[in-house]
Amino acid sequence: MADKSITKTELVASIASATGQSQSAVSSVLDSLFSTVSEAVAKGSKVSIPGWLSFEQVATSARTGRNPQTGEEIKIPAGKRVKVTAGSKLKAAVK
Repeated sequence: MADKSITKTELVASIASATGQSQSAVSSVLDSLFSTVSEAVAKGSKVSIPGWLSFEQVATSARTGRNPQTGEEIKIPAGKRVKVTAGSKLKAAVK
């Protein structure tokens, strides 16, 4: 497993190099993509990029947890989280 993470700056530089676009244009497009995805998921919509990724909001129920330091039981309230699912093309690229 690789220890190397790609930062946003490295991703922008790579995309700009591959497409011939300026880094500022690529950065603007990525910012808009992330903003649009987060707004849509926050409203309860599912965002799907077929074959690559899908994002959706899921509800979590209230449950009882444990404080790992003290062992004391705590109540965890119901809430929402984001579920990200890898698509078939991304899964195939990893194999």
